[in-house]
Amino acid sequence: MAHIDNNIKTIKEAFGIRPGELICLVGAGGKTTLMFAMARELASQEGLVITTTTTKIFHPSPAESPHVLISDNEEDINDFILERGKELSHLTLASEKIEASGKLKGFDPELVSRLSRLGPVCYTIVEADGAAKRALKAPDIRFEPVIPLKTSLVIPIVGIDALGCRLEEEYVFRSKIAAELTGTAPGEVVSLDTITTLMTHHSGITHGSPADARIIPFINKTDIDEGLSKGRELGLRLLEAGDQRFERVVLGSARLIPPVTGIITK
Repeated sequence: MAHIDNNIKTIKEAFGIRPGELICLVGAGGKTTLMFAMARELASQEGLVITTTTTKIFHPSPAESPHVLISDNEEDINDFILERGKELSHLTLASEKIEASGKLKGFDPELVSRLSRLGPVCYTIVEADGAAKRALKAPDIRFEPVIPLKTSLVIPIVGIDALGCRLEEEYVFRSKIAAELTGTAPGEVVSLDTITTLMTHHSGITHGSPADARIIPFINKTDIDEGLSKGRELGLRLLEAGDQRFERVVLGSARLIPPVTGIITK
């Protein structure tokens, strides 16, 4: 029988984050916001927190990340981290700035794995998926998500505001693929079953996760009207779906402080 705990408020405790973790955020509905919220909390504790991407992200504000290094030279990045890592608490890394969009381009997953093992680095958080600011997505498994093999924790994210929306591109990124995976007809209402299937299907949001990685879904935006009750219902459904790697589900709102509302465990 599932247990709901509303007393856990920190990200570290909610996700059971351990020193040395390589954490990948996938899905839709708040990845970037959660990434920087995680970094803000973890950076106040011990060691250097690196935030980066294997796809693209917008350039963070100073409030999101106090230090940003843009370089495509691995040796230069290594030297910077080894020389200055101990004096920095949080560093965002990117390989280049794309002038046309203003976004930052990330790194290949093998390089991310290598960077995560440098001495001063205590936590590495990676945005490993794109969703064009939608609340829900289905991946095109030919090229996404881009999850490093050394990843120890995968966090699939969904915005609870996706529940009840129409399965259309306006609300669901790659809606045609989502329809094929879930059996939900284009234009039909996104249901609990729709989201659960996208989260648990082998070609769904967590596709490509390492076999030994923990998977802990985050249901975001539970601060909206009826969001918490809907989030709990979805969380229970996810744990009942039978994927043994889903050890718990975290509920919350990444933009708030604290961002965690509670957890649901088996």
